[in-house]
Amino acid sequence: MKLREKTALTFDDVLLVPKYSEINSRGAVTTATQITPEVHLQIPIVSSNMDTVTEASMAIAMARAGGVGIIHRFLTIERQVAEVSRVKRAESYRVDDPVTALPDTPLKLAMQQMKESDCSGLVVVDSQGKLAGILTHRDLDLAEDFSGTVASLMTPLERMVTGVPSISRDEARLLLHKHRIEKLPLLDEQGKLVGLITARDILKHRLHPNASKDQRGRLRVGAALGVRSDDLDRAEKLLAVGCDLLVVDIAHGHSNLAIDMVKQLAKRFAGVQIMAGNVVTPEGVADLAQAGAHSIKVGVGSGSICTTRLVAGSGYPQLSALMECAPAAAQHGVTIISDGGIRTSGDLTKAIAAGAHCAMLGSSLAGTNEAPGASVVRDGRRFKVVRGMASLMANVGRKEMDQGQISDDEWEKVVPEGVEAVVPHRGPVKDILHLLVGGLRSGMTYSGARTLSELQDLAEFARITGAGITESRHHDVDKI
Repeated sequence: MKLREKTALTFDDVLLVPKYSEINSRGAVTTATQITPEVHLQIPIVSSNMDTVTEASMAIAMARAGGVGIIHRFLTIERQVAEVSRVKRAESYRVDDPVTALPDTPLKLAMQQMKESDCSGLVVVDSQGKLAGILTHRDLDLAEDFSGTVASLMTPLERMVTGVPSISRDEARLLLHKHRIEKLPLLDEQGKLVGLITARDILKHRLHPNASKDQRGRLRVGAALGVRSDDLDRAEKLLAVGCDLLVVDIAHGHSNLAIDMVKQLAKRFAGVQIMAGNVVTPEGVADLAQAGAHSIKVGVGSGSICTTRLVAGSGYPQLSALMECAPAAAQHGVTIISDGGIRTSGDLTKAIAAGAHCAMLGSSLAGTNEAPGASVVRDGRRFKVVRGMASLMANVGRKEMDQGQISDDEWEKVVPEGVEAVVPHRGPVKDILHLLVGGLRSGMTYSGARTLSELQDLAEFARITGAGITESRHHDVDKI
């Protein structure tokens, strides 16, 4: 038994001391960060892999804003793969695998295919893969008879405009505008379909210039894994549909189970980008880094819906955890992610200043439109459900997914380390991200920092008392 003599601190225990600054505008700073060798973000925010926070809708919104979302793992493999696929298909410069149909496909089946694929049209090809036509909503909207085949309503090849595989984005944009069309099929010299460029994707590029994208112009997305044997098969299928980042996610990441899974992933899948956690010590960072992780999640028990510190008596205050883990991360060439405890943009700024390269947010984003949590109304106000992934219902849900319906004895065996709760409905996630990043930018200017790394170099923390915490909040007034 031993006792650490120094006091461990969390965000409310400190303030950043303002420094001399020559930055005249918040727009003069950059919040860009690199969390793995291949994953670059314009904002240092990751949405948490919780089942009430991140599925495809949240991940799409996060990537468009310049961050990234991590699809939670409490889904069947097929469902999680489908969620990742939906993100990767949401937009790209060029669609290399457009949704297709044969000319003799029944119209009703083709319409169902469009709905399931969440696309506005089908490229029609013959049995040799050569372009035969295209079927879009414009062909279907005013039609009255859907008993025929795709060939009966499609726009045929002779009335279409096509491009070559080497066409540039600007050339494609001019061609789409000149002919007032929405989709440009790309054909090789034999007339076979090799890709598709859409006006909608070019417009999305203009609307979201800071979006997190891969080399093919697709939105970036991560997905969480556990440490069971079938999680390697899950990883293989996720990577096959373009998943950019695998997150080994267990409550106690400094364990042989997490370390072995990271090693297996790194060995089996060359070039795979790995995040792992959670840990709160330099030794935990070092062991996961040596196993092959590129980014380490730091935080145990700091989340708003986590009760690990009460149930297990284990954890570590978040600010001290980051400050103590950061040197180990630098030594091993990895990044750290602050996971838990961030409620405000001030907390985000302190987390980055303490050494984090990025922050993972859960409850802060759970009330947004894009979060998959259920909506409830209380006293005329709308809320959304959020739950810890070690909560009672989350544990039971996992067992039911694995085993089917479980017995009363199985319910009684669960020892939850999280709670179910509600948070106010907060509208679109982009509005929350705007406030968080705006506050971070402001905090950087107070420290005279133009980049996140400069913020870490220049940051000076001052410990404060309970009276200082009270003084930091609005006081002696009634809020309007």
